[in-house]
Amino acid sequence: MTSADPNADPRGLRSELGRLFAGEIALADGIVPPLVFVTANALWGLMAGAILGVGSGVAITLWRLGRRRQLRFAVAGLAGSLFAALFALRAGTANAYFLPGIITGLATTAVVVISIVTKRPFVAWTSWFARGWPLDWYWHPRVRPAYSRASWLWAGFFLFRSLTQWWLYVEGDTVALGLARVVMGWPMLLGLLVVTYLLGRRWLRSLGGPSVAEFEAGAEPPWEGQSTGF
Repeated sequence: MTSADPNADPRGLRSELGRLFAGEIALADGIVPPLVFVTANALWGLMAGAILGVGSGVAITLWRLGRRRQLRFAVAGLAGSLFAALFALRAGTANAYFLPGIITGLATTAVVVISIVTKRPFVAWTSWFARGWPLDWYWHPRVRPAYSRASWLWAGFFLFRSLTQWWLYVEGDTVALGLARVVMGWPMLLGLLVVTYLLGRRWLRSLGGPSVAEFEAGAEPPWEGQSTGF
């Protein structure tokens, strides 16, 4: 590893986040539909909220399509808002719009914990999917613990978000639930990614494991270690 501290390099962090989002943080895809739903529901009722919430997702997707931007966030947001709107209409209550997301969050928490227990941490899979590094590198005994620790952060995040929204759901406060959904969406997720990157790099360095290149080359210790990315 180089002598410079990668955790103190803001340009490196910005580069990593830019890579993660491929230049598209796409905040609107996760924020606009629930905000439109809550506002329209308060003004004109559940049916209007469902229609306009889904309509905003369609508009975002069409806008990205017209500008030839990445569609994965928009399509995911549209599918989520459509399912949530149908669920709310079926249940006949606005709060039900947020129930699928709460259930998904709890299920994700369980998946993350199981991945840690089985020594195949969730964050390692997400990094592998984004970067294409050798999967076996992540399971190296002096690499995997860093991703396990990072996965515990993610489990805590999803659990906290889900339980907070569940409490608001039980209280029946649709407006607060909508605001919580927005604040605990991309804004908090972005913060989680920053913390994961900074702590993950530190944990990798403390473990003294091989870099990806050293692992692929079969280099013997002592290793220089991974100098970029997590």
